[in-house]
Amino acid sequence: MADASFMFFLGFALIIIGLIISLIAALMMVLGGLRGRRVRGGGLIMIGPIPIIFGTDREAAKILIILSTVLIIAALIFVVVLGLLGR
Repeated sequence: MADASFMFFLGFALIIIGLIISLIAALMMVLGGLRGRRVRGGGLIMIGPIPIIFGTDREAAKILIILSTVLIIAALIFVVVLGLLGR
């Protein structure tokens, strides 16, 4: 198994990478809006198994609903597998 310091570094690195990706996406949306393009977007907040979805149009919301369903199924599979391995 990996030691605790490696796991801490990995978690910290993933958080930093996620923040950088979010910043780049926000900048791309702002620059696209300044050029006169129609800006579409949305967000998904998962609080446990409950998704909170918001978006600028129906298409963005539909994509996020599909994404939230996939995330919930993946989380359930993860819990079941870990439960079976813990026995």
